[in-house]
Amino acid sequence: MMTHSLKLKKPVAFIDLETTGINVSRDRIVEICIAKAKIDGTVEVKTKRINPEMPIPLESSLIHGIYDEDVKDEPTFRQVAKSMAQFLEGCDLAGFNSNRFDVPMLVEEFLRVDTSIFEVKNRKLIDAQRIFHMMEPRTLSAAYKFYCNKSLENAHSAEADTLATLEVLCAQVEKYEGVKLKNEAGEEYEPIKNDMETLHGLTSSQIVDFAQRMAVNKSGEIVFNFGKNAGKKVTDVLKKEPQYYDWIINNDFPLDTKRKLTEIKLKMMNEK
Repeated sequence: MMTHSLKLKKPVAFIDLETTGINVSRDRIVEICIAKAKIDGTVEVKTKRINPEMPIPLESSLIHGIYDEDVKDEPTFRQVAKSMAQFLEGCDLAGFNSNRFDVPMLVEEFLRVDTSIFEVKNRKLIDAQRIFHMMEPRTLSAAYKFYCNKSLENAHSAEADTLATLEVLCAQVEKYEGVKLKNEAGEEYEPIKNDMETLHGLTSSQIVDFAQRMAVNKSGEIVFNFGKNAGKKVTDVLKKEPQYYDWIINNDFPLDTKRKLTEIKLKMMNEK
C-alpha cells in the first residue's frame, strides 16, 4: 500500500481528470482518479471511467487514450456523483494545475447534478503546479543554473544576459538533440536539432504579430486572438466587417499588429 509523509489534520484528495476537452462549461469527465491521503499516512486510490454522454473528440482520445467505445457502458457522472461526494467528504483538494482545471471541472459536474451535493468553500485547495513554478522559476538565471550549472553574475545587464542566453541555447541543443518525444498520434519525433530553421519552427513559427492579437489555428488559418472575433478567420472578419479593420488601425494597438493586419488585407484584395 502506498504511504505519504504529509502532516495532515484532515485527509487530502488528490484529483486528476481525463475529459472530452478543456472547456469547463461544455466538456465532460471521462475518467477520474482520486488518491485520498489519510491522516494515518496511508493512501486510498479510486479510479473510475465515466460515460460523458457526448462524443469524445478524436484529438482528446489521442491524448488520454480513452475512446467512445471504452466508456459507452460506464456509469454517467450523475450515477456516481453521490458516492463520489461521500468519498470526498471532509477532504481538502489537491492536484497539478488543479485550481485552474480539475477542481473547476469537477465542481461543474457536481452542479449539473445537484447544487448542494458538493461544496468547495470550506476546503483547502493545494496546487502542486503553483509550488513548482514558484520554486523553480522560469527565468534566465534559473535556466543558466539548470543547463550550464553556473550562477548568472550581473543578471539584467545586457551583456551578461546575452552571453548567458547563448550558453543556454548551446547547452539545450547538446542536451536534447536526439531525444525523442511522442506527438498526439503516438508517433515518435525528435523536436530539437542543431539547426536554426528547426529551432525557429519549434519556437516561433506560429507568430503572426508579436502582441499576439492574431494567431494560427490548428488548420493553419490566421484568426483573431481577442475580443468578439476571437477564433474567427481574419479574412472572414475583414470581408464581413470592414469597419473592424478601421477600428484597429485607429486605436491603441501596436504598430506591428496594424502592419500585419494591413498586409493580410492587401493580400486579400490582390487575390480578388
